[in-house]
Amino acid sequence: MSTAQDEIDFKADLTLQRLQPQLQEVWRTSQIDDVKKHEFETRLNEHWRPLFGLLYQLYSSRYDFFYHIEQVLLTAARGWAERPEDLCALDRHRINEPNWFQSERISGGALYVDLFGENLSKLREQVGYFKNLGLTYLHLMPLFAVRPGNNDGGYAISTYRSVDPRLGTIDDLRLLAADLREAGISLVLDFVFNHTSDDHEWAKMAQSGNREFQEYYYIFPDRVKPEQYERTLREIFPTVRRGNFTWHDGMQQWVWTSFNSFQWDLNYTNPAVFRAMLEEMYFIANTGIDILRLDAVAFIWKKMGTSCENLPEAHTLIQAFNRLARIATPGLLFKSEAIVHPDDVVKYISEHECQISYNPTLMALLWESLATRNVSLLVQTLRHRYKLPRNTAWVNYLRCHDDIGWTFDDADAQAIGINAYDHRKFLNDFYTGQFPGSFARGVPFQENHETGDMRISGTMASLAGLEQAIEEDNEEKKELALRRMLLLHGVSLSIGGIPLLYLGEEWGMLNDYDFVKDPAKAGDSRWIHRPKMQWQFLEELDDHIKSGNGSIRSTIFRSTQKLIALRKSLPALAGQDMELIATANEHILG
Repeated sequence: MSTAQDEIDFKADLTLQRLQPQLQEVWRTSQIDDVKKHEFETRLNEHWRPLFGLLYQLYSSRYDFFYHIEQVLLTAARGWAERPEDLCALDRHRINEPNWFQSERISGGALYVDLFGENLSKLREQVGYFKNLGLTYLHLMPLFAVRPGNNDGGYAISTYRSVDPRLGTIDDLRLLAADLREAGISLVLDFVFNHTSDDHEWAKMAQSGNREFQEYYYIFPDRVKPEQYERTLREIFPTVRRGNFTWHDGMQQWVWTSFNSFQWDLNYTNPAVFRAMLEEMYFIANTGIDILRLDAVAFIWKKMGTSCENLPEAHTLIQAFNRLARIATPGLLFKSEAIVHPDDVVKYISEHECQISYNPTLMALLWESLATRNVSLLVQTLRHRYKLPRNTAWVNYLRCHDDIGWTFDDADAQAIGINAYDHRKFLNDFYTGQFPGSFARGVPFQENHETGDMRISGTMASLAGLEQAIEEDNEEKKELALRRMLLLHGVSLSIGGIPLLYLGEEWGMLNDYDFVKDPAKAGDSRWIHRPKMQWQFLEELDDHIKSGNGSIRSTIFRSTQKLIALRKSLPALAGQDMELIATANEHILG
């Protein structure tokens, strides 16, 4: 007696058999050799049934399901056919060494191209700097073409096929990727796949009245359905605008916009959207990218009556992208960006979904421990929430381009006698310098006076007390700030996973209050920790390192560099097998 899974597998096998002529036509027109064709077909046979099952879950109720399955397969075949040979060679190596990212030699950095290196060509000149620092992983913040004016720091993408002209060209990106690969540095880019800019080609077609492209988004003629959805949705940027829908004057319709009014959410209930974004994924990967950061993963599936976050279909969708990466870009990894409840963060992490993930909970609780001088909540959380599935890893960061949200679990806090609401209020007061005795110089981000919710912006050095110490010209406070920073780096580099610097941390980058002078940035306090690189600092670092002089910047740099080198020398720090040691001291993490 056959089961439901047997029936799905039968349909999968029959579908693949029927699609063989179209597949062979791709091979004929692309003129790839038999070896490359065989590699693809071997992986296709391994992953086809699971892939078909995932897409069947999402789309089998549609009349055109089998047409879209065909288009997905042909897109994958073209993605492999167009993949450069040097990347195919790297694929083969990583298939044989699948856990390469768990090595103790992996250490990462993240930056905005225009703020650190002006453009991609000039950034190539800094590959030696990255290598000297000890980096083997470099995340470039969004660099694709974006809408004019406010573009959410690069996350309102106009096209995935062109680099922002201010930064260079796709060929410049390919050259940088090749230079980094030669230096042993993996390249990470964002895959912004929850939404596009309102000036993306698809959005423009929708605005012109093209119904096919209107179905790429969530567009409504009146407020009836938006109001029904709003009952269970939260607001992401409540100080920017209220609600999750934007009225478009040209179309005279409402558009779903979870983040900003110019970021239109994609409608993944339409399989044409999945296939189109798959094609964009392959294009980006084939420029030489090793890891894609999947942006806003929690939001990619919508369902009436739910929060429209962390839905089961979102996981199914990512797993389908993962299978298709295994088929046509097998060296590619996924990194999830899910700044949500700790119980939900971990659900995105598996070798079949996102192999690596940001660890926002560790980041938040390290700052919590600095403020309280107490590790009880950190230990309580690590004991229950640090372990991951096999063949995966955390990405442990201390600061990034984004804000700090206090994402610990209320139950963890309650278990050790902490009132979560009051504690978050204390942390917000402490890191905005309002609490007596605070050393921090953070600023509020998205403060919601109705709910009391607030997040924190600020650089690592300013939050750790260096800005205050410099203002007061207090040597003792400078030393304490330095020790706080090195303490945080020490945990990040040794706890297990991939440590990630937000570049500028390595020399004590301070808050940049001039962001308010730019109208496109003034309303977003996160720009305070996105200052432009001061090139003279690098020259000073070189001079001080050569001479042995002890400026605060050179001290921070040398100390950070030594910690990274120490990590690389200790194979015991590879993998994700961290064990807590009971210290019997609430001030010491063991």
